[in-house]
Amino acid sequence: MALLKADHIHVYYGSIHAVKGVSFEVNEGEVVTLIGANGAGKSTVLNTVSGLLHPRSGSIEFEGKDLKGMPPHKIVEHGLAQCPEGRRIFLQMTVEDNLEMGAFTQPGSTIAGGIADVYKRFPRLEERRRQVAGTLSGGEQQMLAMGRALMSRPKLLMLDEPSMGLAPILVEQIFDIIRELHKAGTTILLVEQNAQAALSVADRAYVLETGTVSLSGTGAELMASDKVREAYLGG
Repeated sequence: MALLKADHIHVYYGSIHAVKGVSFEVNEGEVVTLIGANGAGKSTVLNTVSGLLHPRSGSIEFEGKDLKGMPPHKIVEHGLAQCPEGRRIFLQMTVEDNLEMGAFTQPGSTIAGGIADVYKRFPRLEERRRQVAGTLSGGEQQMLAMGRALMSRPKLLMLDEPSMGLAPILVEQIFDIIRELHKAGTTILLVEQNAQAALSVADRAYVLETGTVSLSGTGAELMASDKVREAYLGG
């Protein structure tokens, strides 16, 4: 059984039909990526899965449970965490306070261990633990956003455009971290405009075009696809 299954979801912004019958699934232990141009509906799909938007029709199941109508904080409690586009960290709070906020669904007794795990994965954050988050570099803020999401001990981690606005060397670092998380058994749903980087880490991938799935396959298959190469990989 798939860990996450979206079946023919339709999502609207007012009268705008943003997602048109999208279906996909994520199995335990996989990295699955959604790629596509700006406005293709990638972030809308993620926000719908996490309960921030509601599909007009179609279904989303997580571990066989229907998520329809479930508030976002309850979805987090079920084991699904989103690292949002643009990072959205608490800029006026310290690194450590941001991490503690990520554990709001967890028992207090687990917080210290969770923070220790994040610092092990992101040593830079431990060096900055008392620093106000708004003074961190873009790459450090992305690490903090990912660390904060991991504090809820998710069964599925959703990453929305983790490379956005970062220098190439930092993009490389972020994708190295995604590979490490995958290797450690974390299931990941990745939305990313950098198709090359996304397909390089993906077990499977879906291409979104104007709110519909136009192609799907393994990361390697789509990397080799003439259509994908031409549209997203610069020929």
